[in-house]
Amino acid sequence: MRLMIWVLNIFFVLLVGFAGSFPAVAQIRQGPVLSTYLEQVPAAELLPGADGYGPVRDDLPVAPVLSGANTVGYAFITSDFVGTTGYSGKPIHTMVAVSPDAKVLGVRLVKHSEPIVLVGIPESKMLAVAEGYTGLDLVAEAEAGGSAHELNIVSGATVTVMVIDDSIVRSSLKVARALGLGGLSAGQESGATAEVDPDATAADDWSVLEGDGTLRKLELTVAEVNEAFAALGDPRSDARALTEPPETTFIEMQTALVSVPGIGRTLLGQAEYANLESWLAEGDHAILIAGRGLYSFKGSGYVRGGIFDRIHLIQDDMSVRFRDRMHRRAQLAVQDAPSFSEVDLFRIPADSGFDPTKPFRIQLLVHRDVAAIEKVFTTFDLSYQLPDKYLRALPAEAPSDAPEAEVTTAPATTGTEGQSAEAGAGDAALLAQQDEATAQAALWKRIWEGKKLEVIVLVAMLSVLTAAFFFQEWLSRSERAVFWFRMSFLSVTLFVLGWMWNAQLSVVNIMALANSLASGFSWQAFLLDPLTFILWFAVAAALIFWGRGAYCGWLCPFGALQELLNQIGRRLGIPQFRLPWGLHERLWPVKYMIFLGLFGVSLASLEQAEHLAEVEPFKTAIVLNFVRAWPFVSYAAALLIAGLFVERFYCRYLCPLGAALAIPARIRMFDWLKRYNECGNPCQTCGNECFVQAIHPTGEINPNECLNCMHCQVLYHSHTKCPVVIKSDKRRAKLADSGKPQPAPAAREGLSNHPNIKPQGV
Repeated sequence: MRLMIWVLNIFFVLLVGFAGSFPAVAQIRQGPVLSTYLEQVPAAELLPGADGYGPVRDDLPVAPVLSGANTVGYAFITSDFVGTTGYSGKPIHTMVAVSPDAKVLGVRLVKHSEPIVLVGIPESKMLAVAEGYTGLDLVAEAEAGGSAHELNIVSGATVTVMVIDDSIVRSSLKVARALGLGGLSAGQESGATAEVDPDATAADDWSVLEGDGTLRKLELTVAEVNEAFAALGDPRSDARALTEPPETTFIEMQTALVSVPGIGRTLLGQAEYANLESWLAEGDHAILIAGRGLYSFKGSGYVRGGIFDRIHLIQDDMSVRFRDRMHRRAQLAVQDAPSFSEVDLFRIPADSGFDPTKPFRIQLLVHRDVAAIEKVFTTFDLSYQLPDKYLRALPAEAPSDAPEAEVTTAPATTGTEGQSAEAGAGDAALLAQQDEATAQAALWKRIWEGKKLEVIVLVAMLSVLTAAFFFQEWLSRSERAVFWFRMSFLSVTLFVLGWMWNAQLSVVNIMALANSLASGFSWQAFLLDPLTFILWFAVAAALIFWGRGAYCGWLCPFGALQELLNQIGRRLGIPQFRLPWGLHERLWPVKYMIFLGLFGVSLASLEQAEHLAEVEPFKTAIVLNFVRAWPFVSYAAALLIAGLFVERFYCRYLCPLGAALAIPARIRMFDWLKRYNECGNPCQTCGNECFVQAIHPTGEINPNECLNCMHCQVLYHSHTKCPVVIKSDKRRAKLADSGKPQPAPAAREGLSNHPNIKPQGV
């Protein structure tokens, strides 16, 4: 066993050390992805009759589609122009060809990473959805704000379909405008003539806010919704019509642009508006949506997929789909505000191109179940225009008095002039990089500012745990104190760090770090998640002092869930099984094999490794609270059930994260756990009571398996269980009865110099 661990240590070091030797394999792709797929998708498959592609343009990631010597269309990848992040959190790459008259000629779904959504859904259905956009008229879409077509929803893949729809329409319009296809032009809209007035104020009366347009409302009754579905002409929908009284409110939904200072301060209150400002980055905006009635505008899909699939914002040909990280719950500060069941804030990113001075609409998607796994859909719009009272006119540009410069063609520069031009271009690039770094730094600083409470609580937990470890000599004198301290700490870890804040580390973090080291490390990506960042730094420090047990035994939410459930099971009389030592020792290596397998796959494909990392039940049990497809829930439940009978079953035998932490933990500098010479020979008390069987029959503690629960240290001081302490107590009692002077109490201080004490070692 020891030889195998040392081999794993060496192998782990070699893998990390040589990760940089595989830049072509591990490098994260950056920039346009069109060239990658031009070789994979023949022109004839994208556009029947075509026989090849022309060279990719220098100014735009677009390639002409050729039929002989004629250009019959233009091909591009949607993810080169718009965000296409899907249900899985990975981009959905779609190749599109548009014609010179701004019609979509062909669509191919070339790559996606939607394993969760597409469970049980044939790939052919998703390909058909994408190809169904052939013939789309982009001129009509531009005039209708990107909603001139019908959305073909596939039941069970709503999020994916909506992302594909959004990406095809928006990217096609961007390409058509950039190339001037069909008479569209990027500069055809008039420039802005107004801006938000930060000094404008709003009334503090709800009815006045509704009346002056500060708040806009969409109200639907049961009768109106039944009529809308009846108009679809699907008899199955009519059979599922709502049976509530016709005048019943199906949904009342109100919205306001709360990033406007006057509106935000009135609706949210001064303190909450200050929190909103700290949440928004430079150029971001936010809307408030409040709702009540039979139908929820949020639904529950965002819990599983991270995207709110029932609402999205549309402005001209731009649309914004809201993700969970763009959402916050809110409370209304207006005294006479109605009682809403849902009040939420949604952030509109600066890079979306949203203009607060222009009209926009919130489109509500309403579904109706018509079969076991089939639904029909219809949409309703809530339009919004910021009232003029919150706007102020932009000053007209002053005419230039300078004479128009004569246009000449400059000769090519050589020598010093050419070097100066190159230096100027280099300086400009350097300034651009510095500006980007500054913007990224400002972003993560704002994120940390918005998570002050979470950071403070986590730092406090780490401080308490550190103190407990340093003063474990005093703490471990009381078995009751250690038990309740541990149960309390694990409860906070599970409910607060886990289910509330999703601060669950994963082996995926380690693979991403190795990939980052190979492709160009940057702190920015890691600083965007404060809790994960702090936890990893704490884990790194703990590996030096205590080994992996500091995290695995105390700070892992899934580990806490297993242990708390096992404690409940013990109280209910569930029998506990202790595996024979030979079998237990042979099951240890399984988790190391899983980790090394995942790590090896990640060097070739991080994406594939992330899929295989579903061997971790963390996402299902902690992040998504078991709201997921049944195979994932069944797997997580099976592991938890096994843990009721064999405590910490998953941690001991299957956890790749625990294995990854155990390997470098061999470098720890201190041995905090005290042992006696009699431990293991003949005494087996600690070994028999260690709930993860981390103590060898010979008495040594295996630091790779130890969770630092302190129970062996409680036994070390026990006057009722430890034979060494009991023997010392009897000797003192005998000396007391004989009237001879007594030695110091046989506690920690007394036994620390005992001739039978031996230091911990493996």
